[in-house]
Amino acid sequence: MTLLLSEADVQSLLTMPLAIEAVEDAFRRLADGSAQFHPRQRLHLPGNSYLHYMAAADGTGGYMGMKIYTSSREGLRFLVPLFQAKTGELLALIEASYLGQMRTGAASGVATKLLARRDARTVGVVGTGFQAAAQIEAVAAVRKIERVRTFGRDPERRQSFASEMSAKLGVPVEAAASAEEAVNDADIVITSTTASKPVVEGRWLRAGMHINAIGANFPEKAELDADAVNRADVICADSREQSKLEAGDLIQAFEGDYSRWNDVKELSDLVAGRVEGRTSPGQITLFKSNGIAIEDIVTAGRVYELALQRRVGSNVRLWKPDSAS
Repeated sequence: MTLLLSEADVQSLLTMPLAIEAVEDAFRRLADGSAQFHPRQRLHLPGNSYLHYMAAADGTGGYMGMKIYTSSREGLRFLVPLFQAKTGELLALIEASYLGQMRTGAASGVATKLLARRDARTVGVVGTGFQAAAQIEAVAAVRKIERVRTFGRDPERRQSFASEMSAKLGVPVEAAASAEEAVNDADIVITSTTASKPVVEGRWLRAGMHINAIGANFPEKAELDADAVNRADVICADSREQSKLEAGDLIQAFEGDYSRWNDVKELSDLVAGRVEGRTSPGQITLFKSNGIAIEDIVTAGRVYELALQRRVGSNVRLWKPDSAS
C-alpha cells in the first residue's frame, strides 16, 4: 500500500524546527557521502507549461525519490513520490507545495545559522509572496530577530503581509516603501521574488550583512546586481554544480570567469565543518539557494514517518499482485 499525503496532511505534520533539522541532516549526509542528488532538469514546449524534475537518494534514512512539478500561468503543482531505497517500494505520494516552501526556508535557516553574525537582529525582505513567509520564519528560528522590514510592489499586499507575519511570529514586521528602505540597516537580507532583473543593488549593502538570495533559478534571471555579488566576502551555495546551471545572480556576476566558481563554498561543507564561513564580523556573506532534491527527500522521509506514527493520510493500492506469479 502507498500512503497518500495531501497538502493539509503535510501542514499538520511539518514544522519549521523539524524542517531545519531535516535539511541540516540532508547536507550533513551529502558531506559524508551517504546521500546524493541530481540537479533540476526541465522540459518546456513553447506555449506550454514547464515540467521540472529533480531526484535524490538518502542512504542514511533509507529513502529515494524525486520532486516533480509543473509551472504555468495557472500556477504550480508539486509532487514527491517517495520510495524505500532497499526494495524500491513506493511508500508515499506527497503533495509538496508546503513541503517545498518549508524546506526552502529551512535551507536559508541553516545558512543563516552558519553565516550570519550571532548578534544579527534585523531583517530586510524583498518579496511578499509564497516563499517569503517561510524565509522569515526560518531566520527567526535561528537568530533572535527584533525587527523585520519587507517590501513588495503591491502596497496593499505588503501591508497585509507585514501584519500577518507580525501576528505569526510575535516580531514587529513593517512594510517598507522601497526595496532600498527594506535593505537599509538590515543585518540579514532576504530576496524572495520572481524578478528577472536585480532588486537589490550592491551600493545598498553594508559591512556585516548576510544575504539569502532564493528567487532566481534561471541563468537569465538575477535578484542581486553584479556589484552585490562582487561585494560578498563569502559566497555559499546549496550546490555549486546546480548553481552553474541556473543561479543567474552568480552566472551573470562572474561574467564568464570560470575560476570564480572555485571560491563558491557548498553548504554541505559548512555544515560538516570542512570549510570556514564568516571569519570576521565585518564580512558580507551570501547564500545562494537554488533548492536541491536531497532537501525534499530527507524532509519527505521525516513527514512520512510522522504520518505513520500519527495515522495521518490515506492508503491507496496502485499495483495489484501479479496473479500469474
